[in-house]
Amino acid sequence: MLDAGHRVKLVLTQPDRPAGRRRKLTPTPVRQFAADRGLATRTPESLRDPALIADLAALAPEVMVVVDYGLLIPQSLLELPHLGCINGHASLLPRWRGAAPIERAVLAGDPVTGITVMQMDKGLDTGDILRVHETPIDPAESAGQLKTRLANICASALVEALEKLAAGALRPTPQPEAGACYAEKLTAADARLDWHRPAAELDRVVRAFTPRPGAWTVFRGQRLKILEATPLEQPGEGSPGLVLRGGREGLDTATGCGVLRITRLQMPGGRPLDAAAFLNGHQAVGERLGGAES
Repeated sequence: MLDAGHRVKLVLTQPDRPAGRRRKLTPTPVRQFAADRGLATRTPESLRDPALIADLAALAPEVMVVVDYGLLIPQSLLELPHLGCINGHASLLPRWRGAAPIERAVLAGDPVTGITVMQMDKGLDTGDILRVHETPIDPAESAGQLKTRLANICASALVEALEKLAAGALRPTPQPEAGACYAEKLTAADARLDWHRPAAELDRVVRAFTPRPGAWTVFRGQRLKILEATPLEQPGEGSPGLVLRGGREGLDTATGCGVLRITRLQMPGGRPLDAAAFLNGHQAVGERLGGAES
């Protein structure tokens, strides 16, 4: 928006949070960028503070632009700019309303996704659609890789939408209710691999939870992160979770249907390793993945 010549009067972003092993308070990347550009920034815990709302009203903004903010925006703020609040949402609405649209699209095996620019209302991602930009999901693409692509698409889509909005050239389209679904926030329990499921489904779990929080299983009582894997089109030769073979290409593990080849993984407190490096320190062939943590 800055590069396109828009005047950004104020940046709102989440408060500083503890990060890293030392849990040092760290600003969001948005706040860091704003500081580098000399932009005024606020980091409220809530947007319902009357003093904050009064300060925002005093700025008399033409429009508010919201992306992946994570706080509920009250109606008083939605109505404040005379052009309203527009949101860049990482799905093809009404599919995947909610907190984790990118990860849920990968997890579900959706062939396409995209960016929806919408006029915000009091509902959860229910506002009128202003622009839609579709993109295919590569069968080997992780959620992290897809998020990077969608971020670039979103930036361009928002600049285009702002230009057309100012010119009165955008026609809002109400969202259909058919096909609406909710993208629930991901949990660590969701990221656990159930080896009784087909290899193709487990591959989607690995990609959906990469880079965070990371798909995982249990190996010798410890939580083992699975960072990269590939489903193989061959029948499994053992019960689900059994590591059948291991080598430079990966650890071939039986599933409920087919074989999942694990190519990159990480033990607790260790660094990410490819399969060959992992096997140098661990005898995994013949072991069963899954089970209880110690």
